Amino acid sequence: MVDGTYELFRHYYGAPGHRGPAGQEVGATRAALGSLLGMLESGAFYLGVATDHVIESFRNDLWPSYKSSEGVPPELLGQFGLFEEALGALGVVVWPMTDLEADDALASAAAVLSELEAVAQVVICSPDKDLAQCVRAERVVCLDRRKGTVIAEDQVRARFGVAPTSVPDWLALVGDSSDGYPGLPGWGPKAATAVLAAYGSIEEIPLSGPAWTAPLPARRAEALRSVLAERYEEALLFKLLATCVVRREILPAGNDALEALRWRGPQEGFSQLCARIEAPNLARRAVALAEAKPEGFAEAQA
Repeated sequence: MVDGTYELFRHYYGAPGHRGPAGQEVGATRAALGSLLGMLESGAFYLGVATDHVIESFRNDLWPSYKSSEGVPPELLGQFGLFEEALGALGVVVWPMTDLEADDALASAAAVLSELEAVAQVVICSPDKDLAQCVRAERVVCLDRRKGTVIAEDQVRARFGVAPTSVPDWLALVGDSSDGYPGLPGWGPKAATAVLAAYGSIEEIPLSGPAWTAPLPARRAEALRSVLAERYEEALLFKLLATCVVRREILPAGNDALEALRWRGPQEGFSQLCARIEAPNLARRAVALAEAKPEGFAEAQA
């Protein structure tokens, strides 16, 4: 499962720009498409890509300062539709998200696929810390493709000090500047880790009664509890912002979910699209891979 938004961003800033015959900037699309084709060439034939077709989502209605398209270069925003079209022409399943985010699509697909006996492992290709909540032991892991780093449950616990399921609570208390919400005053990473390691979730943290069992100085714990009690609804709102929405209908039921993601070669119009972005080598690579029929490849049905 690939975070297409991240791929487009990183290639926009990391690869040379290129203007197509019509004058549109297409450099990030060419580079990201080539990178994903490389995944297919390496044998990753079960592949789905999620994109933020519209960067704003329902979360912007809940918190006006939530991340948006403001400040994103127009030449990058203008490639999202082209990138999605290119993925479809390549024959890769793509989820262009509007009311939800790409993270939600990846979490949804991971939830469905991880329940299938035929699936040994789901790899979410994204460095986004929000997606750490989806990790389950070594069955669902995250992969930072740029760094080549795999994040399984042990790595999540090492980074946050809590289980993957507590990551939204941790982010809610600490805040996430990249997503645009501040967390609660006084709640830093160490405090959030200590309290959530003891209680698991914001809803289970006692707002009154005996002292917390978390290993914090008494005065520090009381100050944190006072802030949480005063701003409890805000904490729950931030948790909602940080929690991936799972919509299981993103894939068919049962093993059809897996088969829906199997690559069956480029579509008829892929060569023409590659000509539009002046990348004929991508078309040649896709055709050559499909004609080679390597193990795991499934030919399109007539």
